[in-house]
Amino acid sequence: MSERKAFTKATATRYARSSRAQKTIILDELCAATGWHRDHARRALRQRLELTVVKPRPPRPPIYGEAVIAALRFCWAVQGTPCGRLLAAALPDLVPRLRRLKELEIDDATAALLVKIAPATIDRRLKADRAKLAPRGRSHTKPGTLLKDSIPMRTWAEWDDAVPGFVEIDLVGHEGGNAQGEFCFTLDITDIATGWTETRSVKNKAQKWVFAAIKDATAAFPFPIRGIDSDNGSEFINWELFRWCEQEKLTFTRSRSGNKNDGAHVEQKNWHIVRQTVGYHRYDTPAELELLGRIWALQRLLTNHFAPQQKLVAKERHGAKITKTYDQPATPYQRVLADTGTVLKKVKTKLTRENKPLNPAQIQRELQALTAELLTLTTSKGGPKPQPEVRAQSNDSSKKLSRAS
Repeated sequence: MSERKAFTKATATRYARSSRAQKTIILDELCAATGWHRDHARRALRQRLELTVVKPRPPRPPIYGEAVIAALRFCWAVQGTPCGRLLAAALPDLVPRLRRLKELEIDDATAALLVKIAPATIDRRLKADRAKLAPRGRSHTKPGTLLKDSIPMRTWAEWDDAVPGFVEIDLVGHEGGNAQGEFCFTLDITDIATGWTETRSVKNKAQKWVFAAIKDATAAFPFPIRGIDSDNGSEFINWELFRWCEQEKLTFTRSRSGNKNDGAHVEQKNWHIVRQTVGYHRYDTPAELELLGRIWALQRLLTNHFAPQQKLVAKERHGAKITKTYDQPATPYQRVLADTGTVLKKVKTKLTRENKPLNPAQIQRELQALTAELLTLTTSKGGPKPQPEVRAQSNDSSKKLSRAS
């Protein structure tokens, strides 16, 4: 039937422009090809030249009404604005928890719809909200060459990423576009197997502060640290950290120079945790450093207990196309509980007790209050002088001399 319609459509224009004798020949060809009667063939050719008015199909009623989308926006904000795939994985635990804690006032029907909403629908319905979010920063890594020959470079096959305890570390600078003088840095430490992340801020990138932050952060992990991988910055490539790793029998490796993707796990956390939380402003005072510490104490709870993450399982190349396969999203807390060989049972019991009373909405409110206070503090500071006073005086005197001459 479809072939007949296509053949008739192709013939109709030629039939309309032909003479009487040629029309007879065209009708004979059409009847022979389709088996139609000549009268039916004429009518079919005329109808093909007539414009058909297509009535628009009425849209389907939306499955997810405004009540569901309003609740979805609230959950999205509580989770820290993740993508649809990660938010969909968090909703089965998040929605009952928020309802139990009286943070989300919705009925059972709305809750049932909210839990089953698809990732693609989440991204589509929150597209306008995501567009309102907004920048990029700069690198402060200065190479430390003293120990580079003693610290091996890590390649993809040298670590057992399935075992918790192998971490990547990195520093994020809070210079606010002005790299002069001292300003705060934030240390990120991420476990590759579970995604568990600890964050600490330091007053500058001096070795003593960074080393103290590394020891404090690694002690907070729910499992023993087995290895550390850093970039080539002098804050990491130094004797103090090198000897400590030897003493604690930790594998200490470094990335290749100029290859940021060697530390892809921690680089992702630099953006998702640090930049999305405190932005790109300049923080260089003790009050701001104290606020950053309070912020990370709350952020670690949201990241490790309530933020699902995905891990790359396989990567296959087909010509120029690369197909990546990811596992099901799970929070670092869930991955730690699922571990069978590294994490002790008493640690899992302690984490379960810690997780049960947590209210992510309340934590998010406290976190936003602290970030608002941090923003107020940093924007109230006077900007740096464009040049030193001595230089300004010398410039003024040179202008006077030039005028006199």
